[in-house]
Amino acid sequence: MAAQPVSRMLRRVLRSSVRSCSSGALVTQPHPGEPSQPAVEVPSGRRRFLREHAAPFSAFLTDSFGRRHSYLRISLTEKCNLRCQYCMPEEGVPLTPKADLLTTEEILTLARLFVKEGVDKIRLTGGEPLIRPDVVDIVAQLHQLEGLRTIGITTNGINLARLLPQLQEAGLGTINISLDTLVPAKFEFIVRRKGFRKVMEGIHKAIELGYSPVKVNCVVMRGLNEDELLDFVALTEGLPLDVRFIEYMPFDGNKWNFKKMVSYKEMLDTLRQQWPELEKLPEEESSTAKAFKIPGFRGRVSFITSMSEHFCGTCSRLRITADGNLKVCLFGNSEVSLRDHLRAGASEEELLCIIGAAVGRKKRQHAELLLMCQDSPPAIPSIFFRDSLHVQGLRHRVSFSSQMVTLWKGGWLPQIPLLAQRWLASGVPQRHYGSHLDSDANPKCLSPEPRAPATPSGPLPTSDQLTHVDREGQAAMVDVGGKPDTERVAVASAVVLLGPVAYKLVQENQLKKGDALVVAQLAGVQAAKLTSQLIPLCHHVGLSHVQVQLELDSTRHAVVVQASCRARGPTGVEMEALTSAAVAALALYDMCKAVSRDIVLAEIKLVSKTGGQRGDFHRT
Repeated sequence: MAAQPVSRMLRRVLRSSVRSCSSGALVTQPHPGEPSQPAVEVPSGRRRFLREHAAPFSAFLTDSFGRRHSYLRISLTEKCNLRCQYCMPEEGVPLTPKADLLTTEEILTLARLFVKEGVDKIRLTGGEPLIRPDVVDIVAQLHQLEGLRTIGITTNGINLARLLPQLQEAGLGTINISLDTLVPAKFEFIVRRKGFRKVMEGIHKAIELGYSPVKVNCVVMRGLNEDELLDFVALTEGLPLDVRFIEYMPFDGNKWNFKKMVSYKEMLDTLRQQWPELEKLPEEESSTAKAFKIPGFRGRVSFITSMSEHFCGTCSRLRITADGNLKVCLFGNSEVSLRDHLRAGASEEELLCIIGAAVGRKKRQHAELLLMCQDSPPAIPSIFFRDSLHVQGLRHRVSFSSQMVTLWKGGWLPQIPLLAQRWLASGVPQRHYGSHLDSDANPKCLSPEPRAPATPSGPLPTSDQLTHVDREGQAAMVDVGGKPDTERVAVASAVVLLGPVAYKLVQENQLKKGDALVVAQLAGVQAAKLTSQLIPLCHHVGLSHVQVQLELDSTRHAVVVQASCRARGPTGVEMEALTSAAVAALALYDMCKAVSRDIVLAEIKLVSKTGGQRGDFHRT
């Protein structure tokens, strides 16, 4: 923008403490108990800042704390072709009528105005932006704006491989791809849709077209995908990826719970246990990501610490929703409709007046975020629950990360999800599932995991007193503070008697709900990690390993579940193993109950335990 109009605007702001807008928009927001103030009163702090920091940056995009907003996010649509569990309900959300959404011309008009005022980066978001039919045309026209340095897009990747060549030609500069798991079955569970292979193709296409780094956004949720941190990081060894782990954040409708949040420090501690040489990279002042790199790795790792270490103080972002509302803070409820003023014929100066008033009201730190941080419990100990969540095909196996890197480097992707292959014998699907990939092609899925020889076991010593009651007979948690830490392993099993009809459907993977064995396996792993929340007097145990295996028993038309848990600590993991086996059995029941109500859950029992003062136990 020319210097003369900028100077004129600044003089107008500084000349008077009151600035009126012919649009009639509310431009002050009095605190409770304070009298309302006329029009736009420029706070003294902001006035002082503007005097000291005059042009070149726009006064209308500078708030009262001196933050300059040069980054604009524009939502192209409210629609999405996925139903991520942490984002929206399965049935979707009510959509704004199409007539109330911004048109392409309105999007470009607002973008042109913001770029003219100093915005040099625009990111297109959604919903899912790549389902908007004119997305390529929008990128091409944004690319023509003088002063706009970067055009980025955040996508779930489903349509990316198909559209990326056109988007790159139109001027797309950066790509963020959302991917919360590397396990195909879990992907379908999280997003409630198929599409894992398409996302992988999109990532591969971005690398092929020279995008570097390709940013992969992973929302980390306790009990769901925090066990995959190391697999994600391993991908950066040979690929130009910036894997960005995002702390689970509250949004409308996602039933946010602080217990689901895995903090940045906990994630970092986990990575450093595997890669002590992990080094911090320098970052820009307004950056939202804390970046790290493992020496010798091609890519890098970043953390978006939205909850544990917020970046409000350097925030330079503004957002325009698909229906044309300006949001100055992601956490804030306050919005100003730019669409309404555009359609009412507001001039550029009137729009700037409205934008400037909204930016001027932006708070130092959003109050709801501060309240949530204060209400949260003390930081969770840096104990990483490492569970290898992979479906086991009964053949020689390598690590998942190694497989994926090999596929990407080779330039092709599998036709069948890598971790959901069936082992076929005699033309009949013999389906065996386990949650651990080992290097032995062991056809007995229920054989226990090899471990160091334990002390010869005898009968488990029994007590003549209940341990979970106090002297008055009231329920009480056992104090294990004085017990030594030892290696603990427990194995439990359960049997689900399905009957011939449900058994055949499970065997052939023909249930309408999906793959029952995969769902049961995932449920068992998650249940083991949540045992202390389900069983009132159980201690919280930092599990180092969980393995859930399922085997079809044709003689009884049954599925046999076996769960193994391991930890080092002062208390055993029998309850974790039993809970895992029981919940896996319940999940299998839930998957099959529409076919038959005559399903029986039986023989839930402890198979063995090792470690602890009371000796080992092996059921004969």
